[in-house]
Amino acid sequence: MKKIPSFLLVFIASTAIAFSQARVVKVLDTHWKFQKGNVEDAFKTNFNDSKWESVSVPHDWAIYGPFDKKNDMQTVAISQNGENTPTVKTGRTGALPHMGTAWYRNTFTLPKEAKGKKVLLLFEGAMSEPQVYLNGKKVGEWAYGYSYFYFDVSQFIQEGDNTLAVKLSNKEFASRWYPGAGLYRKVSVIIKNNESIDQWGQFITTPFISNAVAKVNIKTKASGENTRLVTTIFDAEGHKVSAEESSLRLGKEFDQNIKVENPKLWSPETPYLYKAVAQLYVGNELKDELTTRFGIREIKYEANKGFSLNGKVTKFKGVCLHHDLGPLGAAVNKVALRRQLTILKDMGCNAIRSSHNMPSFEQLELADEMGFLFLAESFDEWVLPKVENGYHRFFDEYAEKDIVNLVQATRNHPSIVMWSSGNEVPDQWGEAGVKRAKWLQEIFHREDPTRPVTVGMDQVKATMESGFGALLDIPGLNYRVHLYDEAFKKFPQGFILGSETASTVSSRGIYKFPVVQEKMKQYPDLQSSSYDLEACSWSNVPDEDFVLQDDKPWVIGEFVWTGFDYLGEPTPYDEIWPSRSSYFGINDLAGLPKDRYYLYRSRWNTKATTLHILPHWNWEGREGQITPVFVYTSYNSAELFINGKSMGVQTKNKNTPQNRYRLMWMDVKYEPGTVKVVAYDDNGKVAEEKEIRTAGKPYQIVLDADRKTITADGEDISFVTVSVVDKNGVPCPTATNQLKFKVSGAGTYRAACNGDATSLELFHKDTMKLFSGKLVVLVKSKTTAGDIKLEVTADGLKSGKLTLTSTK
Repeated sequence: MKKIPSFLLVFIASTAIAFSQARVVKVLDTHWKFQKGNVEDAFKTNFNDSKWESVSVPHDWAIYGPFDKKNDMQTVAISQNGENTPTVKTGRTGALPHMGTAWYRNTFTLPKEAKGKKVLLLFEGAMSEPQVYLNGKKVGEWAYGYSYFYFDVSQFIQEGDNTLAVKLSNKEFASRWYPGAGLYRKVSVIIKNNESIDQWGQFITTPFISNAVAKVNIKTKASGENTRLVTTIFDAEGHKVSAEESSLRLGKEFDQNIKVENPKLWSPETPYLYKAVAQLYVGNELKDELTTRFGIREIKYEANKGFSLNGKVTKFKGVCLHHDLGPLGAAVNKVALRRQLTILKDMGCNAIRSSHNMPSFEQLELADEMGFLFLAESFDEWVLPKVENGYHRFFDEYAEKDIVNLVQATRNHPSIVMWSSGNEVPDQWGEAGVKRAKWLQEIFHREDPTRPVTVGMDQVKATMESGFGALLDIPGLNYRVHLYDEAFKKFPQGFILGSETASTVSSRGIYKFPVVQEKMKQYPDLQSSSYDLEACSWSNVPDEDFVLQDDKPWVIGEFVWTGFDYLGEPTPYDEIWPSRSSYFGINDLAGLPKDRYYLYRSRWNTKATTLHILPHWNWEGREGQITPVFVYTSYNSAELFINGKSMGVQTKNKNTPQNRYRLMWMDVKYEPGTVKVVAYDDNGKVAEEKEIRTAGKPYQIVLDADRKTITADGEDISFVTVSVVDKNGVPCPTATNQLKFKVSGAGTYRAACNGDATSLELFHKDTMKLFSGKLVVLVKSKTTAGDIKLEVTADGLKSGKLTLTSTK
């Protein structure tokens, strides 16, 4: 049996650097000029960009559309989906115009103090194949659009104004989902002394943790002669915990051991974060200073037991997330990410898989802060291609460099508990793929000996025979629920991870009849039923994974595909226009929960009760016809009433996976009125009640903000859910009214999204149709404080008005 080592680690939670005389980090977020097209001489300092568009960074230029079926239309057989014959895929990458070349330019000023110092340019993500020029000279290039990278530009820099130009090129047939376009993550200039801590040169572990004490080991690589390092640890309240001073270096590396008494451990339930301040001196002169937050926690992976966190067996209740943020596109936005994680936290989710690429620094910072375990992934391709212009073109030259940057930049986050070197790579077949898997895993181990490595495997039979699955630290199975038992017997690790599960498809608020379990079911309206019984040819409904998670102690958890809908991959309608975004999400593209959200919540959120009824009860024309009612609940039994008449009590049982996790009344006939469910506790007493009612005609628009007070920084966003009710205040679940949005005062209208995978309305326009009675409006702050007025209007409806407050 292969033994997986115990991993004990203290982690840096943020690479954010405090401003000091020793080091300055200047984020280049404003004053950018942008132009799409292959512009000759745009790299030159004296190039006239006055007519170019003014933008801020992070920026995704393709999200503004328009949608068009011809955008990156691919003729391909998707082998991962079991296809053998190529067919035309019209919305595979979101039908947005992300292909082509674009330029960004920015002129920034360096102070006199920067002369003779070390200057770095840091890019956290550039889509894609960036070529970087400074003051008319090329300083470097990169290939992978998802990778973080930096250049030492000390020799190119000049006192005063400096002109930065970045050329980006997105090829067609380069992705399986919407990749975004542009400088979609932060760009920074780092100015520091030559005697300084190396970029991503610090790594913190704890060789020992007990209730009484944690031994904190800090390895810090630094440049310069005759330096000494003073590291001070503070608790979350800012009180000094301990400190150590070191003058001895082995090569470039300081090796410090610092004691933390009575350590408070990091976990999803208690994401406690300390702070470390590292100061580099020459004599008594401060040369560099780095401030970080960190957490202390212990992780173990053990045969037949699984994953343990701080000595407690813990299952991954996780979701996969693509990097786009719906109506905001790929441009990273910490407020939008926080909203996503808040929604997932309420569902009981405790883990995230970045699919299928490097996560943003902001997402990891939030995972540390809010308490999420993290599976950080790297690639969707190795040497063998999935798409014509995918990462396979760069693998040989860049794979090691990309992994090194991923690990060194993020290995100090307490949230990360494993790495993934690939997802469903065609290299799973054959000896060459086994050798690649071993090579990649060894790079991860070299850069971070403390965490295991996985691969999301879909060719499970092949990996059983080749040894591919056996060599991995953690064997990850994508779907293939029928192979779990066989894989457990053949793989030596003693546990299995559901690295990608379910791929159930549904459209929020849409229900189809008859209610039966289906694979790849299609309907004329290009929607999928929210009875949550429809999946893809290779996948399954959630209940089948629940059985494995609950009955097999050696199954260490799952990462559901996906937590939120995303742009592109509109299976099962990827051959039918105008579908342009996914149906897989537990939440829709606007971040509104689908019914499936409550199915997961009823099982995952053990701190709160769940009682949710579906479908809605507006079925004009279905009077007298069978209209099943499902209840997703944390209670084991409940009674259903239609207009006061009992439909009987249902109790969860193990007859089928659905009966085990859902309460279902399959023979209910529709009649307008009131649906009421009464849940009973284990003693048979009434524990909770809920009801839904048939709505009349739409009458009034209702606005509900996730936050009514936001920060006047020009970046903060309030997400306002817009719905329609009848004269009695009953929500209208089938309303499709065309709405108009107006924002005034200290804010601006940013975007809207209704979650409809077939909608071709542009997110940034100030009008959109409701979908299943709802949509979300994004209101963005300005840099001045004050009231923000949002008014939403529609013909024939009473308008909705809301006042938000923007504060400094």
